[in-house]
Amino acid sequence: MYDRILVPVDDAETMTRVFEHAAEIAGPRDATVHVLHVVDKRAFLTLDDDMKDEVEAELDQQGETTVAAAADWFAEAGVAVETTCRSGDPADEILAFAADIEADLVVMGTRQVDYQQAMLGSVSRTVTANADAPVLTVDVAAP
Repeated sequence: MYDRILVPVDDAETMTRVFEHAAEIAGPRDATVHVLHVVDKRAFLTLDDDMKDEVEAELDQQGETTVAAAADWFAEAGVAVETTCRSGDPADEILAFAADIEADLVVMGTRQVDYQQAMLGSVSRTVTANADAPVLTVDVAAP
């Protein structure tokens, strides 16, 4: 049932709880975890043109570091892992990548925020509402 599990990451240091849930599901099923990091290109809209390349390169490098740390975590847990970095709108890219790999499950972090912020939307909310596969959200802000 769960052969391809997508785990979007924004910062591997805060994602341990997400990784634990994904590994718990993936391990016994010999599933592959697909770690995805998306550089949010919307952040560049207000930058001067001469700064965009430098900032984009720095964010790309941070993304590569993030997925490498996640891959190390899953490898140490004995879970098959593949990594990908993309750029664009995070929710759109997560949904597109989930479709590309025919993900059976998406396991992603969420930061439980106040009611008004939750109602305005977030990446996890958008993915949950639009994904073809089930989505398991894990509060990364919990102690």
